[in-house]
Amino acid sequence: MIQRFDVGTRMCEMTVHNGVAYLAGQVAEDGSQDIVGQTRQVLAAIDALLAKAGSDKTKILRAQIFLADLADFPGMNSVWDTWVVAGHTPARATVQATLAKPEWKIEVVITAAV
Repeated sequence: MIQRFDVGTRMCEMTVHNGVAYLAGQVAEDGSQDIVGQTRQVLAAIDALLAKAGSDKTKILRAQIFLADLADFPGMNSVWDTWVVAGHTPARATVQATLAKPEWKIEVVITAAV
């Protein structure tokens, strides 16, 4: 069985299949905030989606982080490091990418066990 959450006309925010949750790229609701504020928003959205699937951040298998500017890497990491649970850090990659909207500084894609 495949479960889809927050289904829209183009995409859904999360798909769950065979005990794995696949999250769409999460971006900040308020693009006017700096990297710290946007990272907090994105991580809160991830927490909320994982909770809908009966999972949480300790079950994240992989995180893909896209930054519009690698100069924001330290600021993003300052928030990430307080959010991630010691001993439950996921496999992670961070790359610089042009994001869909110029105000977005970060987008995060998560795969997690349920």
